[in-house]
Amino acid sequence: MESIPASEGGRVLLVNKPLHWTSFDVVNKLRHKLKTKKIGHAGTLDPLATGLLILCTGRFTKKIDEYQAQEKEYTGELVLGQTTPSHDLETEVSPSVPISHITTDAIYATAKKLTGHLQQVPPLHSAIKVNGKRAYKFARKGKDVELKPREVEVSIFEITHINPPIIGFRVVCSKGTYIRSLARDFGNDLGVGGYLRLLCRTRIGSFKLTDAKSLEEIE
Repeated sequence: MESIPASEGGRVLLVNKPLHWTSFDVVNKLRHKLKTKKIGHAGTLDPLATGLLILCTGRFTKKIDEYQAQEKEYTGELVLGQTTPSHDLETEVSPSVPISHITTDAIYATAKKLTGHLQQVPPLHSAIKVNGKRAYKFARKGKDVELKPREVEVSIFEITHINPPIIGFRVVCSKGTYIRSLARDFGNDLGVGGYLRLLCRTRIGSFKLTDAKSLEEIE
C-alpha cells in the first residue's frame, strides 16, 4: 500500500480507483480495512472514471484541501457526433450526426481554443449544490436548473490520437475543471456535440498514478 508520508498519526494513501466505484466506496472500503473513522479523499472521481485518488487518514486529513487544490492531469477519449445528458456514458447516448466534414485541423484548433482560462459551466449531473441540494438530484428528476459558469484553467489540452468519432486527449488543468464539460464544449464548438467516453486521472500535483496501488493489491 503506497503511503506518502506515513506516521502513527496518519498517512497519505495513493489508490488507483477502479471503474464503477465511487470515491466514497473507496473511502468506505479502506475505513473498514484500516479500522479508522478519520479518513477522507482529496478530490472526487466520477464512477465511470479511473485513476489516482488520494486518501488521507488521521492528522493528514488536515491536508486534504491542500492536495485537492493542486494541478490535475487526465487522459481519456471523447466521442464526436453524439451527446448524453450527463456528458458521459452514465446516461443514454443520442443518435449520431454526421462528422465527416470535421477536419484534423479543426480538431486541433478546438483543443487550442479550450486551453487557457475558461468560463466553464459544470454538468447538471454533478455534486454541485443548488439551493442546498446536489445538482444531480434535480437532473435525475428531469428538472432543469441553471448552473453558473466558473473560471477554470486548462494549461494543456493535447490531442493524442484521432480515430473518428473517437478523439484521444491529455489534459492538465486546475481544481474544479470538469472534463465532461470539456468534452461537451469540444463537440459543441465543432457543431456536432460530444461526450466523454473514457477518463483516467494520472496525476495530482507531484503525486502520480504510477505510484498508486489497486484495491486488490491493498487487500
